[in-house]
Amino acid sequence: MAAGSNVPYSATSKPPKPNAVFSILSLKRTKLVIIVFLCTFFYILGVWQHGGGPGAATISRTTSISCLQPINTTTPAGLDFSSHHMADGEFATSEGVASWGAYLLSRNILTMSFAPRDTHEAQVQFALERGVPAMIGVLASQRVPYPSRAFDMAHCSRCLIPWGQFDGIFLIEVDRVLRPGGYWILSGPPINWKTHWRGWERTKEDLNDEQNVIEKVANSLCWKKVVERKDISIWQKPLNHLACKTTRKMAQSPPFCPASQDPDSAWYTKMETCLTHLPEVSSIQETAGGELAKWPERLTAIPPRISRGLVKGVTPEGFLEDSELWKKRVSYYRTVNNQLGQPGRYRNLLDMNAYLGGFAAALVDDPVWVMNVVPAEAEINTLGLIYERGLIGTYQNWCEAMSTYPRTYDLIHADSVFSLYEDRCEMEDILLEMDRILRPEGSVIFRDDVDVLVRMKRIADGMKWESQIVDHEDGPHQREKLLFAVKSYWTAPASEQDKSQTR
Repeated sequence: MAAGSNVPYSATSKPPKPNAVFSILSLKRTKLVIIVFLCTFFYILGVWQHGGGPGAATISRTTSISCLQPINTTTPAGLDFSSHHMADGEFATSEGVASWGAYLLSRNILTMSFAPRDTHEAQVQFALERGVPAMIGVLASQRVPYPSRAFDMAHCSRCLIPWGQFDGIFLIEVDRVLRPGGYWILSGPPINWKTHWRGWERTKEDLNDEQNVIEKVANSLCWKKVVERKDISIWQKPLNHLACKTTRKMAQSPPFCPASQDPDSAWYTKMETCLTHLPEVSSIQETAGGELAKWPERLTAIPPRISRGLVKGVTPEGFLEDSELWKKRVSYYRTVNNQLGQPGRYRNLLDMNAYLGGFAAALVDDPVWVMNVVPAEAEINTLGLIYERGLIGTYQNWCEAMSTYPRTYDLIHADSVFSLYEDRCEMEDILLEMDRILRPEGSVIFRDDVDVLVRMKRIADGMKWESQIVDHEDGPHQREKLLFAVKSYWTAPASEQDKSQTR
């Protein structure tokens, strides 16, 4: 909170439930503008992505359910997301500041909201304050920071993204991150424009041209349109590219990407107008890259990327050992920080160096979600297999600021992060960024070499964090130690100018 502000920060001991009305006092705005349009965000699911457009700040469960009705009646029989975090096969959409994501969380589906910082700049922050995963981002010239074949579904509702323009490059990027057999849902203009064009205040010719271009791009990606009803259309990506390669022999636009291109590279990687190859299959019914187990077995099953030997240095045995190791470590964390076991104390968690996602997996039964970060400098790119486990995450260089608002996370976990970035950037800079994105009274758990932690503790104490170094879970003779820290809640004194403005 800025010094001298007359609006206090609301540091509640328990984060709000996703569908609850929450305090907005911690946001930089002091006014809440209610916008009439509903169902207005772009998600990439499967986690899902969420992008711009005029949006509603209404957040009640009632409006969420009212916006669900159109798609409940259009759901094709095959649209079953029980392989992810879903309790049943019903699919739903919602409105507002990640209200769809909030509703889906109540159905045990994890979403990824993704939106630009524009004239509706607080939409991501609203989502995070509600305890819904979200990031600041935009579809522009760079790939979104996710691996290929990550998401079970993508959804866009009145998001104003020019899907058919620029040779379809934005839909091509959606295709890259969609899993084989995944769905893309578009709601609002120009879908079914013959019925709705008057309310959209656009000409019939303009809407017709836009829909035709979108249909053409979707067909060029070998997507199948499964339903169009009211103002909603649903396309499905093929399970593999066997038939696609045959049908595209005559029309090769967009071309397939070069075999040498890494489809998982997504940190400062330029988007290209080429179709990402799916892994080879032997039959038309086979799922490219391997079929995933249904949730919750998906979390602990060997990810296809590992079983197929696609992740260098990670074996099925190593994966299982890592899972057991993190169960042990998280159990030890609870003995040191007893608040970690209190339901509702933490909600938004960040793992700065997630590796195989073991920390997040060990917390799956807790009412929390974890943003799993694979550093761009990591020796092995493991983010794809993290998504195959049904978890979410992103790429990040910790020498740079993260694409999120201040006070995003309730707890941050940093395993060997500072050893990884030694000689790359200053320790103080990383700690200051952690302080920025950590909520007041939030916690941090560091794992690193004891010499590194001693230096970190000195800096943390200067940042008014309360910190304590404790022994490794295997005893005091291990060089790796743990540093537990809590960010204190304090504000700078108001300046004379600020005092005069509040009188």
